Amino acid sequence: MLNLVLFGPPGAGKGTQSQKLIEKYGLIHLSTGDLLRGEISQGTELGLEAKKLMDHGVLVPDEVVIGMISNKLDANKDAKGFIFDGFPRTVAQATALDELLKSKSSAISGMIALEVNDDELEHRLLLRGKESGRPDDANPEVIRKRIKEYNDKTAPVADFYKNQNKFKSINGIGSISEIFDAIAAVVDAY
Repeated sequence: MLNLVLFGPPGAGKGTQSQKLIEKYGLIHLSTGDLLRGEISQGTELGLEAKKLMDHGVLVPDEVVIGMISNKLDANKDAKGFIFDGFPRTVAQATALDELLKSKSSAISGMIALEVNDDELEHRLLLRGKESGRPDDANPEVIRKRIKEYNDKTAPVADFYKNQNKFKSINGIGSISEIFDAIAAVVDAY
């Protein structure tokens, strides 16, 4: 089973590249953002709490996200593999994901990190906010907080996978197809 962590700050292009990976490799996209937004749109208790946190650029508690991921894995037992998009965001989450996958006789194949500078991220997110109506992408102050949160708490996850020899960095600036070709070369090596 091919399990990829597609990694990078908000606005790096993870969603766009995930779609191309799904088409080429037949993987299931597991976006914690989408899972959370689904809970929000359904108005569940979890969704309402998650919305409060997300509106302030704060991460949702690990045990909630791990539970949602476990349910998604269980619902797709015959999958060729998964793309983990937006998770793990902390070393504790990476450890919990490894333990969850091990309990299901699986593992992360590799982490592919899209590298994009902060100014480009802010520009992309503001543009996405205008086009999609996502409130978390419309406010420059919230965007900067999300990027800072990523840099402070999420970037160390790369070291976790580097220590397992599962980390590859890709330049996330360029055309969508150029970036995808670089990602596909890494995936093909797995």
